[in-house]
Parts: sequence; C-alpha cells; structure tokens
Amino acid sequence: MDGILFIAFTAGLLGGFGHCVGMCGPIVVSWNLPLKPNLLYSAGRITTYAFVGGLMGLTGSFVNTAGQLGGIQNLVAVLAGILMIGAGLHLAGLLPLPAVRLNVPDLGLLRAARAVMETESDWKFYPLGVLLGFLPCGLSYTVFLSAAGTGGLLPGMATMVSFGIGTLPAMLLVGSLASFARERAGARLRKAGGLAIVLMGAVFLVRGIRLYVHL
Repeated sequence: MDGILFIAFTAGLLGGFGHCVGMCGPIVVSWNLPLKPNLLYSAGRITTYAFVGGLMGLTGSFVNTAGQLGGIQNLVAVLAGILMIGAGLHLAGLLPLPAVRLNVPDLGLLRAARAVMETESDWKFYPLGVLLGFLPCGLSYTVFLSAAGTGGLLPGMATMVSFGIGTLPAMLLVGSLASFARERAGARLRKAGGLAIVLMGAVFLVRGIRLYVHL
C-alpha cells in the first residue's frame, strides 16, 4: 500500500504542474490568493478527494466481495489497472483517444460556489474548494480508479489524500510560477504524471492477476 501512496503522490506532484496549473490555476490567480486562503482552498479540494476516494474504495470492496463469491477475485484491481494504463497513456499524449466531454451536473454546484464567494471571511475558500473539487477533471478522475482498486474505505481515502497533497506545490506556487511551469515545462510534467498513472495501473493489474499466475 505504501508504494501506491507514493505513486499517487508522485502523480499529483507531476500532474499538478502539468495539469492542475491549467485547471485550478486561473481560480487562484484571478482571486490573487495569499497563502492562508490558498491552503484552505486546497484543503477543501483534498477533503472532496478523500470523500470520493473512500466511496470508490467501498465500491471496489463490494465488487470484490461479489467476485469472491463468484470465484473471481481482485476483479476491481484488474479492471482499474487496465483503465488506468489506458488513461495514463492518454494523459501522457501517447495514446490518442476520442474526445470525451465531461459535463458538470446541473445540481447548483456553481451557484453554490458563487454564493460562498459572496461572504467576506477567508474561511470561505475551504467550502469553495470542497465544492469545486467535484468539478470534472481527467487527472483526478483517473486516480479515483486507483481508489476503487484498493478495495477499501480507508485505503481509498489515503490514496486520494496522497494525490491531493502531491498537487499542493503547484497550487501554492501557482501565483509566481504558473506561467513558467505551464509554458516551459507543462507538457513534460503532464506526460510524466500520465506515466506515473500508467505505473500505478500496472501495479494494480499485477496485484489483481497474481493469484492466477505464478511468476
């Protein structure tokens, strides 16, 4: 499990500069967030990641239980590994795939975010991060697959918290380094983050099939 957490952190660190700078960077820059509000915003995002990661881990646990009853063990890990390898190669620009548009559900998410921003306290940035953490994001959605592959509530949460912590440097430095990171190194870091996800997918794939193959 420690290896998965390290890879999740690495994917967040590399993907943070290669992807999150472009996704969440404009939010941080447009509001000119100093350290405290920036940390609160990121803490909100990580809270959402942990919540969804826990749900995904539970879902993986239920599917694995059903698979064990049916004589098929580690089904989620195998499926998650395959999907993550494909998604990671796509994020790294090595596997062209048809464009898939992710739409934000009309659940009042953005209206709620605007309402939160009308308050004066710096603490508003924590619930704002919680809300915007649910916005469609190819990088985080891919790592959610790894949370499902862990097959448990706490491992799923830990995986997404590690990923979220990995994105912190990019978010905290975005005000001064966003332009440089995005223009000069963004493509390379995005590719490296995608390859880290491929590695994570390979780990889950091997974990899922090791009961049947004697290496």
